[in-house]
Amino acid sequence: MKVIGDLTGVRGAEMEEVVVEETIVVGSPVAGPEENTVVFGGSDVAEENWVIQGSGAAGESERRVVVGFALTKKKVNSFMQPKLLSLARKKGIFFVEIDFNRPLSEQGPFDVILHKLTSEEWRHSLEGFQEEHPEVTVLDPPYAIQNVYNRKSMLEEVAALNLSNSYGKVGVPKQLVVTCDPYSIAIEVEKAGLAFPIVAKPLVIDGTAKSHELSLAFDQASLSLLDPPLVLQEFVNHGGVVFKVYIVGDTVKAVRRQSLPNVDRRNLGNTEGIIPFPRVSCAAAPADEANLEPGVAEFPPNALLESLAKELCLRLGLRLFNVDIIRKYGTRDQFYVIDINYFPGFGKMPGYEHIFTNFLLKLVPDKYMKHPACA
Repeated sequence: MKVIGDLTGVRGAEMEEVVVEETIVVGSPVAGPEENTVVFGGSDVAEENWVIQGSGAAGESERRVVVGFALTKKKVNSFMQPKLLSLARKKGIFFVEIDFNRPLSEQGPFDVILHKLTSEEWRHSLEGFQEEHPEVTVLDPPYAIQNVYNRKSMLEEVAALNLSNSYGKVGVPKQLVVTCDPYSIAIEVEKAGLAFPIVAKPLVIDGTAKSHELSLAFDQASLSLLDPPLVLQEFVNHGGVVFKVYIVGDTVKAVRRQSLPNVDRRNLGNTEGIIPFPRVSCAAAPADEANLEPGVAEFPPNALLESLAKELCLRLGLRLFNVDIIRKYGTRDQFYVIDINYFPGFGKMPGYEHIFTNFLLKLVPDKYMKHPACA
């Protein structure tokens, strides 16, 4: 069992009080840690000082939060950053790497299991562990994760919401799932009435870079060059900006990133073929507000995003995910969800270490008490 973080002083001696002093702003939107960030929502845990409860009895293990994790090496490197581990340790949270050479039932005890693995063997092992240990919080249940590994089922939940209120309307682009041979795609697209240009995305997200590689098709002839199974979506002009909305429990953080530029449909006749491109956005490409039109740069209303996040948490059964949202160019309140990702790159989210550790504390409130000074 590999422990990430220092356990010195945790066992067999009276533990010093570990006070959480960091705060997450709750309520109306405020400027986030970066210029292109807005933070709202959140846990009441973040607003108070908390300490680990310990009996103080000699030789008795002190109470702490133990998080077992099963992540790929790439995920460990991006998520388990020193700033997270240091802050977690101060708050009494310890990350323990799960040993795949031993049965999961023989490891622990864990308060929380954090994972992002896709193998059937791991899924069955974790589901069996959940049946034996319902008291352990699993982030997130394997059956729920499967729904967002398929781009058809992930967006069906958004479409079923039909979310519309005084702050705006959220939908999904017109789309079509194709599993036929490439030479029949054009026929299916014509039947469905999809307009060009069309974004082509792999149907299944399997954790590989290829499953995030997208293409933009400009004419019918180019559709035969695609490689099904795919989800085809009408491209919606959105001013070259995508809003990445991170959800960690009941905390929501929106970050603005660069995306694809608008396409002039009047000149489509002069454009043909397929243009491949990587992920729509990346952390290294924040959208510079100074170079954007006011209506494009403006973040979606907080109330709208909070409603969307709350409903998706309930429908998807997830607590760790992000949603990619675009605003239809030329409108103020028409938004589209174009993708949902489970356990995304939270390490790229400003201030993630504070948000994530407070989220973990809230999962095991029985191990904490208010600091006497705040009682």
